Amino acid sequence: MWSGRLGAETSPLVERYTSSIDVDRRLAPDDVAGSRAHAAMLRDVGLIGAADHAAIDAALGQIDTELRSGAFRFDAADEDIHSAVERRLFEIAGPVAGVLHTGRSRNDQVATDMRLAAKRACADIVGALLALQTSLMRRAGEEADTVMPSYTHLQRAQPVTLGHHLLAYVAMAERDAGRLLDARTRCDVLPLGSGAVAGSTLPLDRGAVATALGFAASSRNSMDAVSDRDFAVEIAAACALVMVHASRLAEEIVLWTSAEFGFAVLPDTHATGSSLMPNKKNADVAELARGRAGRVVGDTVALLTMLKGLPLAYNRDLQEDKSALFDAVDTALATITALTEVIDVLEFDRGAMRRAASDPDVLATDAAEYLVTRGVAFREAHAVVGRLVRRVHEQRRTLADLSVDEWRDASPAFDESVLQLFDLDAAISRRRTPGGPNRESIDAQLAAARRGIEQARARLDSSG
Repeated sequence: MWSGRLGAETSPLVERYTSSIDVDRRLAPDDVAGSRAHAAMLRDVGLIGAADHAAIDAALGQIDTELRSGAFRFDAADEDIHSAVERRLFEIAGPVAGVLHTGRSRNDQVATDMRLAAKRACADIVGALLALQTSLMRRAGEEADTVMPSYTHLQRAQPVTLGHHLLAYVAMAERDAGRLLDARTRCDVLPLGSGAVAGSTLPLDRGAVATALGFAASSRNSMDAVSDRDFAVEIAAACALVMVHASRLAEEIVLWTSAEFGFAVLPDTHATGSSLMPNKKNADVAELARGRAGRVVGDTVALLTMLKGLPLAYNRDLQEDKSALFDAVDTALATITALTEVIDVLEFDRGAMRRAASDPDVLATDAAEYLVTRGVAFREAHAVVGRLVRRVHEQRRTLADLSVDEWRDASPAFDESVLQLFDLDAAISRRRTPGGPNRESIDAQLAAARRGIEQARARLDSSG
């Protein structure tokens, strides 16, 4: 490609070190699509004839078929996907293939390929997130009345329902989908036509290429267009948050399926055993999801570090964008898909959850708020109930064991109605704050989540 300027053959070591074909061959369909749109534009503006265009387009169509069927043979000398496609184009079409690179550079070509692939990846992960939300919502509806303790600092806190707990992850996934849809919008800009750095003196119709490839707009600045990888960072960062949320859900599955919690059981189809200990049943999918979050966080850091010192415009450092971005999107997609299946088959032990929530300590805050409704300042109410908790613990009793007289000794604001606080179902019903765990709130959260899924699907459909 540069034999006119350089007179010596490239060192084999340099060829191996600079090659990216093993990573960027997945861009093949995007490279062919970009080339076909570019060729059609060159014909329409009169830079190549109709016969030459027909020969090139037919050859590109054949290459596309070969790539999709697996029949395409890569050569050891192929440096990247662009050179591989161009080599094959010459083999099929002959010398006329040389006109295809008119008005473009590998700099704007690869940026275009990457944006096409990134748009598709965003759509794929959003689709997986919507499937995870749907699974979580189905289980949340089934478990809307399943009482369990909530936790802060991994200590029992207040009573909630399993449905409410699962809907927290629905909210996380909704934000994740929104971030990826936003990132996809910022991918939707065509770099092709920016050339190596300064555009072209040729009468290129960038708008026509943008339309043909499904881009909403063309880039405004040629230098930015060939060197911008913000979209890759943004997608990787969104995937990192996807994986952080997935890791949190995975950690809950690991805890809940442990003997110490006993809140859930994985079917044998979605668990593994031990090569040594016959008793083991492990939540390996969840553990791997938790572990792989670190990889995607690392991918984001790698991209940011690659970009931080680059002068404008294109530098070969940017070749390293692909491995990080592809790993981030592949890992996020695979993880969300796997966790969705785990959520579908996870078997919950409602009795175990209710027994854990039956610890009267989880209603200590209710006792403090009971006093507040009778005119006691919250800080004083907190101290009163805190002293009672300390006393019953010292006596190896619970708050539910206290008599009315003991409650009244602690504060005259208590009366016999305090004993009614320790009904778990009533405690859930009392939590009527919007966003709380009572049934009406669960139903409202489910309805809002359904609307969010519909809106996300509409955004995907509208952006092609």
